[in-house]
Amino acid sequence: MKSLVLAEKPSAARDIARILKCTKNLPGAVEGSQYIVTWALGHLVTLADPEEYDKRFKEWSMSYLPMIPKQWELAVIRQTSKQYHNVKTQLFRKDVSEIIIATDAGREGELVARWILDKSGCRKPLKRLWISSVTDKAIREGFSNLKDGRLYTPLYHAASARAAADWLVGINATRALTCKYNAQLSCGRVQTPTLSILARREEEIRSFKSEEYYMLRCHTAYSGHSQITWTWQHAKTGSMRSFCRNFISGIDEKIQGQSLTVSEVTTSTHTISSPALYDLTELQRDANRRFGFSAKETLNIMQRLYESHKVLTYPRTDSRYISQDIVPTIKERLKSCNTGPYKKFIPTLLKSSIHTDKSFVDDKKVSDHHAIIPTEEYVQLDHMTNEERKIYDLVIRRFLSVLYPPFKYEKTAVKSACCGQLFTAEGKRVLSSGWHQIYDSWEEHNPEEDASESSVPVQTLPRMERGAVLPILSTAVTSGKTKPPARFTEASLLSAMENPVKYMESKDKKARKTLGETGGLGTVATRADIIEKLFHSFLIEKKGKELFITSKGKQLLALVPEDLKRPELTASWEMKLSDISGGRRKMEDFLQEIEAYTQKLIQEIRGADGTFRHDNLTSTKCPRCGKRMLSVNGKNARLLVCQDRECGYRETIARLSNARCPNCHKKMEIIKKGEEETFCCSCGYKEKLSAFKARRLKEGAGVSKKDVQKYLKKQKDEPVNTLFADALANINLEESIPKFV
Repeated sequence: MKSLVLAEKPSAARDIARILKCTKNLPGAVEGSQYIVTWALGHLVTLADPEEYDKRFKEWSMSYLPMIPKQWELAVIRQTSKQYHNVKTQLFRKDVSEIIIATDAGREGELVARWILDKSGCRKPLKRLWISSVTDKAIREGFSNLKDGRLYTPLYHAASARAAADWLVGINATRALTCKYNAQLSCGRVQTPTLSILARREEEIRSFKSEEYYMLRCHTAYSGHSQITWTWQHAKTGSMRSFCRNFISGIDEKIQGQSLTVSEVTTSTHTISSPALYDLTELQRDANRRFGFSAKETLNIMQRLYESHKVLTYPRTDSRYISQDIVPTIKERLKSCNTGPYKKFIPTLLKSSIHTDKSFVDDKKVSDHHAIIPTEEYVQLDHMTNEERKIYDLVIRRFLSVLYPPFKYEKTAVKSACCGQLFTAEGKRVLSSGWHQIYDSWEEHNPEEDASESSVPVQTLPRMERGAVLPILSTAVTSGKTKPPARFTEASLLSAMENPVKYMESKDKKARKTLGETGGLGTVATRADIIEKLFHSFLIEKKGKELFITSKGKQLLALVPEDLKRPELTASWEMKLSDISGGRRKMEDFLQEIEAYTQKLIQEIRGADGTFRHDNLTSTKCPRCGKRMLSVNGKNARLLVCQDRECGYRETIARLSNARCPNCHKKMEIIKKGEEETFCCSCGYKEKLSAFKARRLKEGAGVSKKDVQKYLKKQKDEPVNTLFADALANINLEESIPKFV
């Protein structure tokens, strides 16, 4: 008898098949002497559409809402139905005695496999492969330590309950809003609170009133030191700025030609440990801030580094710690990535014993998966794309930094007085660069902390004694304006989704604690898709790196029931789902609560008296139905979309390209008019596509990266300046050197 291994994707299946010595190719599977390996293509099965329960549900109508199935039905996804039938064929082979679930080790991975088994009606014994990386070593160890599949049934129930609850609330509320206001309005228990967070920030920016403030700085010399900068500070409040110009000007006049008397010198030593290891959200945040990658892009790149290159561990993790059993493998992981720029740092770690502490090794803080770290698989950097290199580099440097000593510096704070006013100066001296050397000038060490105009400038200070008198050489009054809160980028929105407590209207401590414990809005695996959905629904748009809520988004929030806009709802759900996966709550009880909540939601939408107005109608008529089209901004394109939801026609009129403007070097748009496409830049530069291609070919842009690499390799293999080398080869050096007696 044989075991059937069900993987989530073909790439993972190929690796498992190779290790299990399965070589015989079958339709959608690979067979060996003991195992058969097959795969899904992500989800092959999903919850049935409303019309599968009742034919009348095919028409969108408020009359039959809410739709609440008496029994949940599963449907095979049409696009991947061929592979589903291939898998089903293998499941019911008479020589298959057990199923080994080898999908991603997590809630959604469990759902992928169990839905296939449930839809097909397969009831054979289950085992579970639970691993955090897909290296050969991890797969072998996982198969030697297979788990009883029944242990993960509560996890499946939690995943199934989440899918059913989202179906009930999302589909019913979306249909109710769309039917009520005759517009394509989409809502959900995660995307709507996320949209609400953006709207709140927009309101804060609009209502913000900027005020001008003033600061005073003076300069002195001391003991041969060129210049020391001092900043005025309010003695009581500690503020370094004043909103009264006359007050600051008065102090400036008083101290002209005077001297500062040092009143206090404080020296302290500070130790800063490395930032914690990456979980997916932190990695997505960093990649967006540094490289402009969207959350979805980062997840896709990570997935390739995990599945195809096998050099990084499982990406969909919410932990920033590793467990004790990983510690003995650290040196092997270091050896695997000891190449390229990392050769500068890794040999030092390999020569000594690895120092670990609770800052990154803690079994209690690791749930399903540990933090993202390198695997034991040898890395080949030249096999990666530029984007993959960037993400890999982030992870490796963070991994190395936690193994290096802390950064230590000495801070000197000096206070002085003049004419009854307080002035301060700060100095900093590095004692030990520690983990900072991993980054050198590669990045800012505290990128989230922007240097404030109103802060004390850090400088190199000489040793000063209390009572020292320093003549004032010059003064300067500066001014600035208070700034509104910054607009969200994808990086900061991910932070807000992860920790949305400050955006909660409720002051209930229990609800706030619940939200903190459940990890915020959505999960590490779903946040990227939520942001993408907001773009796709034209509820938000991007200008540069900043996110803006659209008119459609604002109107939607005015029409959606209040409860759906609050982060508390998703926090409550996640806590209950966690209880289901832990066996502390029944799935049926949770779904009964959701059904009652859905009934209440639809009643509220039905009885509302709001209105929705398209303010982006154009004069262009839809070529399919003849109705006027809407002008909308997608994530990377401008489109015309038919206002009729049932028609669904859309047309791209301009898209953002990677081509740079020759004048200002910004990315240009490609605008299509008829058959001709034209590059346009915000600075006013325009160039037809045909002219652009001719210019780029002339500049050498037609040469691919592969061609460049081949040329460079050829240069390494061939001797440089061969004519000169040949000439030297014909000279007899012994004869040419004069002999002295």
